[in-house]
Amino acid sequence: MADEEHMEQTLGQALGEPRETAESAIPVMNDLDRKVTAEFSGYTVRKDLVSKVKGNALVPSYVLEYLLGKYATTTDEDSVQAGVDRVRAILADNYVHREEANLIQSKIREKGRYNVIDKVQVALNEKLDQYEVTFENLGISRVVVDSQIAKNNEKLMVTGIWCMCTLVYAYSGDPKDVPWRLQRLMPVQMSHDDRENYLAMRGKFTSDEWIDLLMQSVGFNPDLFGRRAKLLHLVRMIPFVERNYNLIELGPKGTGKSHIYSEFSPHGMLISGGEVTAAKLFVNNSSRQIGLVGYWDTVAFDEFAGKTKKADRALVDIMKNYMANKSFSRGRNTMQAEASMVFVGNTSHNVPYMLKNSDLFEELPAQYHDPAFLDRIHYYLPGWEFEQIRSEMFTRGYGFVVDYLAEILHNLRDVDYGSAFERYFTLSPTLSTRDKDGVRKTFSGLMKLIYPSGEATMDEMEPLLRCAIEGRKRVKDQLCRIDSTMAEVDFSYTRVGAAEPIAVQTLEEVEYPELYWRDGHHRPDDAEESSSAVETAGRIGESAVAGPAGQTERSSQTEPPAQSGASVQSQPAEAASVASRPLAATQPPAATAPQPKLSRIERAAAAAREGRLTFAEDQRGVTYNRLFGAFVAGAHDITLVDPYIRLPWQIRNFAEFLETVLAYTERTEEVHVHLVTRYTDEQHVDNQIAGLDEVRDAFGQLGIIVTYEFSDTAHDRSIVTDTGWIVILGRGLDIFQQYDTSWLNPMTRQQQLRKVREFSVVYQRDRSNE
Repeated sequence: MADEEHMEQTLGQALGEPRETAESAIPVMNDLDRKVTAEFSGYTVRKDLVSKVKGNALVPSYVLEYLLGKYATTTDEDSVQAGVDRVRAILADNYVHREEANLIQSKIREKGRYNVIDKVQVALNEKLDQYEVTFENLGISRVVVDSQIAKNNEKLMVTGIWCMCTLVYAYSGDPKDVPWRLQRLMPVQMSHDDRENYLAMRGKFTSDEWIDLLMQSVGFNPDLFGRRAKLLHLVRMIPFVERNYNLIELGPKGTGKSHIYSEFSPHGMLISGGEVTAAKLFVNNSSRQIGLVGYWDTVAFDEFAGKTKKADRALVDIMKNYMANKSFSRGRNTMQAEASMVFVGNTSHNVPYMLKNSDLFEELPAQYHDPAFLDRIHYYLPGWEFEQIRSEMFTRGYGFVVDYLAEILHNLRDVDYGSAFERYFTLSPTLSTRDKDGVRKTFSGLMKLIYPSGEATMDEMEPLLRCAIEGRKRVKDQLCRIDSTMAEVDFSYTRVGAAEPIAVQTLEEVEYPELYWRDGHHRPDDAEESSSAVETAGRIGESAVAGPAGQTERSSQTEPPAQSGASVQSQPAEAASVASRPLAATQPPAATAPQPKLSRIERAAAAAREGRLTFAEDQRGVTYNRLFGAFVAGAHDITLVDPYIRLPWQIRNFAEFLETVLAYTERTEEVHVHLVTRYTDEQHVDNQIAGLDEVRDAFGQLGIIVTYEFSDTAHDRSIVTDTGWIVILGRGLDIFQQYDTSWLNPMTRQQQLRKVREFSVVYQRDRSNE
């Protein structure tokens, strides 16, 4: 559950630690906050309060918001603080920590009666013909419970649910008798359907306001997300509002993929993808008890990806049948269920690498990397489009109490808006039945989330339809790469009354047209030429080079020392030999075979020459691209030794060096950059490691695999590449003088505007293997 843990940790860092800063001040309510608290009085909560009360209690957010909904739904700050204190006291007194189980048991005995908050599961003891409760954290079992409680809360019989319970201690003297008695059990979830009021209040909000409210309700600050990003976040919620919806999300770690399925709703269940069995998921043949799909609205498989993982073939076959037909059979009987299936997992490579070398499903275990299974997926959510969770992403505004919203969505599963768009649009006739089902179910889910009444205009429906088509298209396009017999189809739609269809493309199809299609037939002839050229300065003796935006610049290394301030100490061998060679001007050139066109990276690498450069104090116009670009161009393994990557600005230098590596290497290939540095002083070492980890995670998503080690003996500064170059760095990467790092200062983004310290760089070929 790496994503869930990362989000919990980030949320705790963002809001859970008391700080005397603006963050700890009372949040200022904006117009949306005032509107939602007025229209949904009693059903909203300030979202930052969850972290304030959670502490180290390992309970889902919906449990905490259930308590906050009882005591802190007002906007009056004094009342809110009193409610927060009340919830903290309840958690302190009643939440059971595993390590305090014996203490709580003692309190129950001494006081005779005690309230606890714990995860509870019920099982039938057939020998004694009674239902018995097991308390997960409290560590007690065989507690007799009334059969009516078990019947009224069937989920207690499957995996257990969070409850508030009153336990009584009554020792009878019989050693076979359990002294614990369950006096009261109350599941933590809503008990009524408020749809009528919910739909009425929705009409008072604009579409943008409502989307922002939903974003705040799941904990995010909507101001930091664009319209597309918000829609993709809402797609994560569709399994809670749409029956039998099959969703997959694969992407980098730390983007919160699994968090919503464990924290958002008491109707969702998150399980490890490697722990599930056919008996647990569908039906136990021995007891004939139905599994998870019979009790939960959403069953999400965490850590689903992993090529080396093994899956039970029988389970996969049952799952395929269930995902296609909403039914399953084990033995003689066929059963039906309504649970949606969600599969989330991490990717090891970036998108262009996957498109060039395999497909976007490459991380799945072999048993699931099967066209018959994948064709049953309704939507492929591109996890690589989600940013890694950062503290500023969390809202301090108001949103729905999540168990209130979860109950609304649970009851909206009875409604179907899958054909609502047909009054305005028609889908391409080339789409298969499964394609259309995927589009319709996604569209229906988005409609229920954003326009729960089912009423929307053509302009309001169109972006939802495009989003729905794109997610199914991503599935089908990858199937065409995996299965050569599968025909490509036209994912387009036509407005009613219009003649021309409107094509829908995935974002990666737009960004990587030369890689997206299995046979390259959609690749434009000039795709390579039309791509932005990288800056190829760094060639000693080369007069002009192409910059990152395609413009031509003159390198400081190529200008005379009097003009540039850089002194060329050794002339390139190739340039010297060419200059001394006599020119045969009277002879026509010999006919030669046409040479293959070099790629932009190859052109950059060809510009590299041996030599030495020195730069004067206060000189400007120096960039890492000019210094290192040609020498790291096309490399797959780079080792940087610099003992002074310790402090924040030095770590920023390292990140800017990685930007140069990013510009001069192919995104279809992974590049490994290994840093050797020294520890900073003991007081700041944690910040040093955190900064390096942040750089590693950020560039890892882009295909730059960063590793680092600390060495007490590292002294000389150098860059060594697997393309045969050694760059000896006089001052390492720390060549720039201090400057104002404000975001408004162009020097923050333009290295050539900064002054440098006096330094030198030596470029030489690695001849150790010659």
